[in-house]
Order: sequence, then C-alpha cells, then structure tokens
Amino acid sequence: MAAPMGYAPTQEPEPFHDEPPRTPPPPLPPGRRRGGGGDARPPRGSRPRKKRHWFRWILSLLLVLLLLPIAAAIYVDTHLTRIDALANYSGRVGDTPGTNWLLVGSDSRSGLSKDQEQELSTGDSSDVEGERTDTIILVHIPKSGRPTLVSLPRDSYVSIPGVGKDKLNAAFASGGPQLLVKTVEGATGLRIDHYAQIGFGGFANIVDAVGGIQMCLDTPMKDPLAGIDLPAGCQTLTGPEALGFVRSRATPRADLDRMLNQRKFLSALLKKAASPATLANPFRSWPLIRDLTSALKVDDGAHIWNLVGLGRALNGDPIATTVPIGGFEDVSGSGNVLLWDKTRASAFFETLAKDQQLPQDLITTVGS
Repeated sequence: MAAPMGYAPTQEPEPFHDEPPRTPPPPLPPGRRRGGGGDARPPRGSRPRKKRHWFRWILSLLLVLLLLPIAAAIYVDTHLTRIDALANYSGRVGDTPGTNWLLVGSDSRSGLSKDQEQELSTGDSSDVEGERTDTIILVHIPKSGRPTLVSLPRDSYVSIPGVGKDKLNAAFASGGPQLLVKTVEGATGLRIDHYAQIGFGGFANIVDAVGGIQMCLDTPMKDPLAGIDLPAGCQTLTGPEALGFVRSRATPRADLDRMLNQRKFLSALLKKAASPATLANPFRSWPLIRDLTSALKVDDGAHIWNLVGLGRALNGDPIATTVPIGGFEDVSGSGNVLLWDKTRASAFFETLAKDQQLPQDLITTVGS
C-alpha cells in the first residue's frame, strides 16, 4: 500500500530552498537605539543649536541709522519755504570770496492765533503795519579759518536804495528781504550768497522742541513788553521765555545788550540742537526738524547742504563781533539812530571782502 501524499494529485510540489542567512544590521551610532518610532534624541550637549540672528539685527539697526539722516535731509530740503530774496540789480557788488549769509529774525506774526500772540507777548498783529526785523546778523564763512558772526544793529543809520537815509530796519519794512539784502550789500561791500529768516512763533517752537535752552544771567531781567521776568543765575528758558530774552531791550545798553544776548543764545541753541541727546531722541529730533522747516524761509538757491555748512560754522568757534560803532544821534524822521565808525567799519568789511581774518583791533565786543 502506497504512502499517502501530502498534496493533491493536481498540484505541483513546491521546490524547497534553504533560507538565506540574515545579515546583521549595521551598528548604530553611539547614543542611538532602535525602535521608538525614529531616531532618539542626541545626548545633551550635542543637540544642534538654532542659528543666532543677532548680526542681522545689528545690520538692520545700522541701515536704519544710516537711512534716517538721509530721509531727514530729503524731508527738510523738500519742505523748506524758499523766497526770492537775492535780486540781481544794476551796480550790484561782484562776487566776494567765501560764503556770506544774512540771518534775519523777523517780528512776523503769520500763523499765530490771538492766544499765541498773547502767550509770546508779540503784540496784536492788527497794530503792526508790515513786517520788521528784530535781528540782523551777517555770517562770513571763509575758505579757511574761523567764521565771523557780525551783528548789524537794526537802528544802524544807512542809505536805503529808493528810500534814502534811515534805520536798517526800515529797509525790510519798506521792501522786504530783497531791499534789506540790497541795503546790506551797499553798506558793507559784501555780496550776500544766502538768506535765512525766521519768525516769532517758529523760534519759540524750535526752542521747545529741543527741551529748552539753559542761559546764565548776571542780573535779573524784567520786561513786561517782552513778557519775561527772569531771575539772575543759570536757568532753562522755555520757548516764550527765550523769545522774550532775545527781544528785550530793557537793559542799560538796550540794543547793544540785546545783540550780545542774541549771539549767546544762538550759539547755545545750535549746540543743543546738534547734540547727540537731541539727534538720537526721535521725540526731540522729529519736532525739531518739523518746526524748523515750517518756520524757516531761505533764498531760492539754498539747500540742505548749505544749511549744514552754516550750522557747522555757527556751532564751531566763530569770531563774534559787532560792526564798529561810532555813536548815537537823533535824526528828524528816524528818531535815535546808531552810527557806524566809518573808518573802522570800512576797514572791517574790506578785510572780510578779501576773505581775511579780522585783526584784533577791528573786533568789537558789546561795550567796548
């Protein structure tokens, strides 16, 4: 009897193959183990760190610091109020070496409300005919050497084209910036290259924008007309107080003391405006830029780089002086006027016209 088969007669027997030997898996790196749904975490200390992006932040900050001054410069240059202040006329003095600026502080109340006029003690605009100057300063920037800052008293008795002999202030009142520039050029023999003007309200706003200006007074200053009552000693002046300080004539030497105060204050204001504490603080630098551009009027050819050059000259170590003074005189129709010392004044302006440094005997400080 045949042995029973282990498969149906219709099926072919499957061939038999030996199972190939298994190759052991490659060894795992140290610290790794099998299973657990993936690779195990590396031991502490060998974990890959996230990339630090601090250098990107520094680069971004540097770009911002570089772009902000450029943006500010573009803003100022495109928002400046430009006026036709420098007119060409027959017989105008030829070009003189160096750069000459005429800086004017006007009593313009344009844009001031009644409350602001009262706060700044400027008087009622309805009581003032035309526009007058409270400050006239000639700045000579030489090609080399120290700049010269010359105060021109507004009561200076000079020849005004088309008007005759009168106070320098009358030139501005009669013909605005063009006639004032023409009068100064005729009186000094210097060609004015640039012109800048600022009014009452703008001046006060600029002072407030930089957080006030510290001034030291040797004696108290009280002037109801200028709206100030300042004690002696060092103190920080607000915008309205600063405006009263530079306008006041309630001192023993009146206009002469006022010119000295104006020069001292202008120097302090420029140093404060250009200080890192102001420029690095957006809450001060932006209001300063905004108020400066809204308050300042310049000639048609002036640009931001010209103003930067002026700022550097004023903020450096300029020679501060007054035009040589000869005395005072009462003149019919003009009142009490200030006379220049013709001989010394002629030598004074001739030296500047040659772009030379003033000799010490021509430098006049207030009271000398």
